[in-house]
Amino acid sequence: MNTLSEERLVEAIDGALPQTQCTQCGYAGCLAYSKAIVYEGADINRCPPGGDAVVAKLAKLVAGSVVKPVDPECGETKPLHKAYIIEEHCIGCTKCIQVCPVDAILGANKWMHTVISDFCTGCELCVLACPVDCIEMKLSPEPWSESYASIARERFHARNARLEDDKFLEQKRLEALSESHSSDSKASIMDALNKARERRARK
Repeated sequence: MNTLSEERLVEAIDGALPQTQCTQCGYAGCLAYSKAIVYEGADINRCPPGGDAVVAKLAKLVAGSVVKPVDPECGETKPLHKAYIIEEHCIGCTKCIQVCPVDAILGANKWMHTVISDFCTGCELCVLACPVDCIEMKLSPEPWSESYASIARERFHARNARLEDDKFLEQKRLEALSESHSSDSKASIMDALNKARERRARK
């Protein structure tokens, strides 16, 4: 019988998932799926990358769950493939960089991009985002492992933290800009009022 608290159960489920962050389960990453299983009763067979092995692990963790085939609506279970950019076709649009859940793509606007293969989880989100179809998936010489999963988890959370920081800084920048415009407007209004008073005083 599973006696883990809900919080610990979320951690245990997240630890069993492959951390590809592919969203095939219908949730925004492995941790989100873990929470959905615990708090929303999401089914345990929605992880194609993990396949039958992960379903079996989750069935042992989640009370009342039984082993079942991976839901085909979520995708098919297949060997690990990693993304490769056909560099001569890359237009440097950064769309792949924006969607990579683990920051495994290097590049800048209008400059050629490249995938850091060691960090690629094979999620294929970049393939869907590429407007010129210059990304292809190639079979990885090594299967996915727990060490890869651990690195992917760390990079996923680091990326999310960076995005939150960027969002916060942008919000502060806009607030400062708004206050600056507001101050300028107030100054302009006061200047106009003072000039109006001066004109009236001269009459």
